[in-house]
Amino acid sequence: MDSKDGSEQHRRRQRGPRKATPDYLEKAALFYLERYSAPAEHLRRLLLAKVARSARVYQTDAEAGAAAVDELIARLTQAGLLDDAAYAMARARSLARRGASARGIRGRLLHKGVAPDLIDQALTGLAETAGEPELAAALTFSRRRRLGPYRAAARAERRERDLAALSRQGFDLALARRVIDARDIEELEEEAGVTPR
Repeated sequence: MDSKDGSEQHRRRQRGPRKATPDYLEKAALFYLERYSAPAEHLRRLLLAKVARSARVYQTDAEAGAAAVDELIARLTQAGLLDDAAYAMARARSLARRGASARGIRGRLLHKGVAPDLIDQALTGLAETAGEPELAAALTFSRRRRLGPYRAAARAERRERDLAALSRQGFDLALARRVIDARDIEELEEEAGVTPR
């Protein structure tokens, strides 16, 4: 069975990319959206990469392919399969639960191609939740990485490294100090609206 799987992979590599017809692009987009949530710009980049590969291999018209991608993105948006605002809000919530700072969330959403105004709306939505979302994210990250008050031993010796770790994640220095130097972590968690684990 292993040799069969290996030969199938070999044939796929030999075959090369598929011709980027409008029908193929639609099937590829729908297959991607079945598996992943994505903003329109990210899906556009993926489909344009397929068009570029097809143009190199089959000498297809890249401009016609780009027009087909734009038309497809418009149709998918109108059908409700692409919703950048919903994607931004869901992704911002997910990243905040994992301990990402507002700056980190903004950077990741910008990288995916979400418009800055939609990112601002998502971050505003996060800020309207109970507690302090930035403090909650810093505490979550600190707990996951066992920084500061979550460290069992050698807390004072690791203070600078812990502050640097929070700073690299996009948390400002004042907030990082507040978390790392905390004596009563339960009080901070209550203030942030974080449930202790």
